[in-house]
Amino acid sequence: MNKFNGFLYGLLSSASFGLIPMFTIPAMMQGMQFDSILLYRFLFATLALGGILLLNGESFRINRSAIPSLILLALLYLMSAVFLFWGYKFMASGVATTLHFMYPVMTTLIMMIFFHERKSIWRFLAIALAITGVFFLSRGDDSGSITLIGIIIVLLSALGYALYLVTVSQLKVGQMKGLLLTFYVFLFGSLLLFIGINVSGTLQMIPDLRTGGNLIMLAIIPTVISNLALVRAVKSIGSTLTSVLGAMEPVTAVSVGIFMFGEPFTSNIGTGIALIITAVTVIILKR
Repeated sequence: MNKFNGFLYGLLSSASFGLIPMFTIPAMMQGMQFDSILLYRFLFATLALGGILLLNGESFRINRSAIPSLILLALLYLMSAVFLFWGYKFMASGVATTLHFMYPVMTTLIMMIFFHERKSIWRFLAIALAITGVFFLSRGDDSGSITLIGIIIVLLSALGYALYLVTVSQLKVGQMKGLLLTFYVFLFGSLLLFIGINVSGTLQMIPDLRTGGNLIMLAIIPTVISNLALVRAVKSIGSTLTSVLGAMEPVTAVSVGIFMFGEPFTSNIGTGIALIITAVTVIILKR
């Protein structure tokens, strides 16, 4: 029963993360820029995570020496989120989320190149499958809506998250409890976004109640709930199976794009998604 619950939590974590476009695209349609959307997401998520930590009676105390590491992690997480949201302007949200799902492949490449992690034919095969999948996705729906610049932008999102994961694993701060670490990453991320927006532009106010609701849901469902479910899943079934269940992330995003926003789904897109999911699954199982 515990393992069954673990599978449910794993599916909930990945599926809820795949709902990011459901709440982001409508806000963009109301004229909000992705930097303002991200700030509200980070801010509301920080408040929610802080409330959970308070309810659990956990301490917010951290060593001052951990602050530079947490700021670095916040920058890497921001890099990933900014490029993903920016990518929604260049291609269907489902395709963008699938390209973002390349991060385990990039994590493996980084570990092999810079940390001398063991190489194997399975990993090279998975990397080849992923590259082939990107090729099929680049052909998209033959309308020219998926451009090279768009692909590069979203792959930078995947690279940002891969660097975030590698950095967490290499720094002492990675030993912090998951929720506390996430709270401070989002807290510092909010501060960095606020500073950046005030330097480069103006923070947009939430235009209406419906958009406000979408921004709150963006912070709660694919951020807080996804993280809580992830922690439960890892405790119940381990990190490997939880990571494999992460394949629900692009599947959910593609489904949302098709049924909510009328995004196209062609044989090229289907083949590309299948190849990338297969590549990521091979990477995870062979780690």
